[in-house]
Parts: sequence; C-alpha cells; structure tokens
Amino acid sequence: MTARTLSTLGIAVLLALGTGGCSKFKKKDAGAATGDYDFVSGSPLPERSGASFFAGNVDRSMFQPVYFGYDSYAVEPGERSKLDPIASFLRGGGKSIILAGFTDERGTPEYNRALGERRAQAVREELISMGAGAADIQTVSFGEEMPADAGGDESAHAKNRRVEIGVIK
Repeated sequence: MTARTLSTLGIAVLLALGTGGCSKFKKKDAGAATGDYDFVSGSPLPERSGASFFAGNVDRSMFQPVYFGYDSYAVEPGERSKLDPIASFLRGGGKSIILAGFTDERGTPEYNRALGERRAQAVREELISMGAGAADIQTVSFGEEMPADAGGDESAHAKNRRVEIGVIK
C-alpha cells in the first residue's frame, strides 16, 4: 500500500468512528429526576423554602443535636429519644425545621458531604415515622465543615458526627 492509500483509509476510519459515536450520546431529558427526590421514602422532596441554616430566622438552640457512630447514619436508640420533642413540636402544625448533617474530618470532603446528608435524611425519616409532616422538614449537609470540636481525638470526632436541628421562625 502506498502512503496516499493509507492516509485515505485512516481518514475514512476516523470519519466513520466520529460520526458513528455521535448517535450514542443522548440529550438529558429536561423532565428527568434531579436531586429533588427522596430515595429513602420513595417520594419527591418538599419545596425548599430557601432557609439558610445559619440565617437569623433559624433558631438552632431549641433542640439537642443527634449524634452518630463512626461512618454511620443509623439513628441509635439512645439518640432516638431526642426526636420525641421535635416530632411533637412539628405535629403542632405551622412550624418547620431544617436538619443539618455534619461529620468528623476523616474521609474525603465529597464522602463526608454525602454522609452528612444521609444522616440528616435518616433523622428526617425518623421524624416522619413519628407523625411529623414531610413538607415541614428540610435537610442540608455541611460534611466536615464547621466542626463542633476542632480537636483531632476521638472525643472531638464523636461531637462532630451529628445532626443539628434549626427551627425556622
């Protein structure tokens, strides 16, 4: 084969691969599910009110934080009792809260952000199972950001693995 034949053949192969590969990429459906779906309960998440956990209209001192074990998002029985007054408060109607999930510093920022969200969602699902309205509960995750205790020992880590509850005024 001559150099010209090889060049022509190479260009033909590249064109065939280039045009054939385009049909495999599909546009994203505009109506496709986004991050606004609660895969735990199988229902759409409520509309967010836009409340920021650290805004002046959020009271973060009304309820105790819920603490978690290392690398866990299971609400332990000892911590579940902290949810009774929160559920009762929400069943009173006309009130809403925002749950902020936090982790200790171990793990990647992405992993910790996801774990913090799973913790907030776990508390949300517990509250819903106790009769609180799903539309009254927002969640947010800060992962390892904003630790409650900046120390590097296990005692500090335990304080940082938490969900804080903010009451939206």
